[in-house]
Amino acid sequence: MAKKKQFRMPQRLSISLLAMLTSLSGCAKDQSLAPPPDSEQVTVRIKVPAELKAETMEVMYRSTLCTFTDHSAYGEPYQRDGYQQMDIQPSRQGQSDIYEAKLPKDGGSECQWRLSNVTFGVSYLTPEHFGQGLTSGSGGGVVVIFDDNASPRGGARIEVDGNLKIKKPYYPWIDEAFLGGHKKKLHLSNEGLSYLKYNAPNAQEIYFEPILYSSFVVYSEGPKIKEKGSYTKFTYPDGSILENGDFEPRLQKLEAIRLAAEKSKQP
Repeated sequence: MAKKKQFRMPQRLSISLLAMLTSLSGCAKDQSLAPPPDSEQVTVRIKVPAELKAETMEVMYRSTLCTFTDHSAYGEPYQRDGYQQMDIQPSRQGQSDIYEAKLPKDGGSECQWRLSNVTFGVSYLTPEHFGQGLTSGSGGGVVVIFDDNASPRGGARIEVDGNLKIKKPYYPWIDEAFLGGHKKKLHLSNEGLSYLKYNAPNAQEIYFEPILYSSFVVYSEGPKIKEKGSYTKFTYPDGSILENGDFEPRLQKLEAIRLAAEKSKQP
């Protein structure tokens, strides 16, 4: 059994967060995170393919006691829940491909911090393996929300009762853009570039397994001139081309191409 990892305190706080903390109401309160030893925990496990790496987790806690003053679009002041965000690096479990982090639900202290959401995921370890000049792009991210608040990346799209198990196919997507400067990025394509978002208030176990199909690469080439009728051209692993206004690869098409290729290899 893997040893229980100790909860690590924030490694860094952003300037905006520091400014926010100084304006929290009840300044005499101890605002630090101090999870009690008996706090209920959420265990996040990620099964990381060899070509990918586990990204640093972004964990957010909120407090209804240590609030701060914000202003509406009309300049009217109102009170908002206080929040603290920290970075936690998931730990590899022995020599396995499993990376894990344990998150206390109770953040403790006088503010009574509560776990609000966590953002985690995977990205390419060496994007240049697919070609020179490539940098790691988007995709492969997951957001899990534990309360009624939106995360920094928006609200949840899927509600889950109990533990959460995520197992999704991913395809390498090499995207070349010209407008606004030449860029080539290697994305992880699943359901577009947005994060998979879940609301799982009762989850104690979260498991994420991205299944990477490295040999089925989709390419896209953006227009070089901004004019009506100029679209991004997508070239799929079977050589087919779509240039019809899509902004991202079609997952169903990629899945169909892969399944057809796998079927053709069967005896």
